[in-house]
Amino acid sequence: MTGADVDGVEEALALLAPLPGEGRASAAPAGRAASAGGSAETQAAESHRATPWGEARALAVRLGAGHPVRSAPTALDQALGRVLADPLTALTDLPSFDTSAMDGWAVAGPGPWTIGGQGPVLAGRAPAAPLPDGEAAPIATGARLPSGATAVIRSEHARTDTADQLHALRPVSHGQDIRPRGQECRTGDQLLPAGATVTPAVLGLAAAAGYDRLPTVERPRVDILVLGDELLTAGLPHDGLIRDALGPMLTPWLAALGAETGEVRRVGDDADTLARAVAGSTADLVLTTGGTAAGPVDHLHAVIETVGAELLVDGVKVRPGHPMLLARSAPHRYLVGLPGNPLAAVAGLLTLAEPLLRGLSGRTAAASRTAAVREAVPGHPFDTRLVPVVHQARDGAVAPVRFHGPAMLRGIAAADGLAVVPPAGARAGDLLEILTLPWAPTPEGCFT
Repeated sequence: MTGADVDGVEEALALLAPLPGEGRASAAPAGRAASAGGSAETQAAESHRATPWGEARALAVRLGAGHPVRSAPTALDQALGRVLADPLTALTDLPSFDTSAMDGWAVAGPGPWTIGGQGPVLAGRAPAAPLPDGEAAPIATGARLPSGATAVIRSEHARTDTADQLHALRPVSHGQDIRPRGQECRTGDQLLPAGATVTPAVLGLAAAAGYDRLPTVERPRVDILVLGDELLTAGLPHDGLIRDALGPMLTPWLAALGAETGEVRRVGDDADTLARAVAGSTADLVLTTGGTAAGPVDHLHAVIETVGAELLVDGVKVRPGHPMLLARSAPHRYLVGLPGNPLAAVAGLLTLAEPLLRGLSGRTAAASRTAAVREAVPGHPFDTRLVPVVHQARDGAVAPVRFHGPAMLRGIAAADGLAVVPPAGARAGDLLEILTLPWAPTPEGCFT
């Protein structure tokens, strides 16, 4: 399949990456970014203006990385999923004193040992009396080791006799089963770098290291505007109306990317209403759905001009998702326009919004992942294709899923990621870049 043989692939492209209506969620009239049958002049202008997929994504990465980090102290119970604004350094030695690693006996010097009369040494208690050489005392896991103790003998590795003496059943080495002060870290040691995501394990480490609050990056705020008169929020489609599939999908997806979203706002096909909504937003990112092409009610280009925003990306050479766009409304404030068709919107989300939000939230760029494709995947004559794929557990390869038209979500709902297919296509066994999904597993050997 070559770029010169456009007529010969038109039918295949209708299945692989249908163009008509890609800019809206319904079967609305095709616009300038969605005209398979438009004039040669229109198609040439469209091709000239659109940004290559790799360049568009790299621009979003650079813009996000250039965003100044805003940090705030966050209580531990509110910090999960956030990103550290500063390195996490230990506020204390861990452990902060010598402790017993086992239930058993603290002993001093070589045995056998006389069992002293000070009683058991328990965790959470004040320091026990010094342990004289040749004596033993029962001790609990986590208890502070008495000064003078040289080892801990596990309960099952010792016996007592009628003379109140303790005998070891195995050789005893100096320092055995003792967690020495500072074994894990010393005060001031860097435990994690800035940019690390706060996971449950990080919360536990921070608490152990003495933190009540963590310095975290403020979540970027995103306003979601879902455009279109034809969208329903409940019930079955009827009378030319269709369900809004993007509103329910975008909020949790953006949350998984570290963003804070308000309530999804639905905006009808009215340019003035849309302009007021965009101009009135103080969010770091305004995310719109639909209206990015040139249909009779596609107002986003005009609104961007009206509000004085700078259009940075006006179409991307990718299928689906070609009419996506990126604008800058103020320093470090942006608008990403997603096509209205659901899978095309996902392509726009992964191409522009995801790398931009990574930077705005203080996260590092996503690691590049590749996988071999199990079967040949045809390319678009001119553009990159993003194809939903699922991994094959037996060999780690990926295979395309069915139902990957721009208006479909059935394929992406079952997918592990999207394969980046160059215009030349891919042969079976070729390594392709994989855009992973926030919730998708990455089994060992699947992506590298």
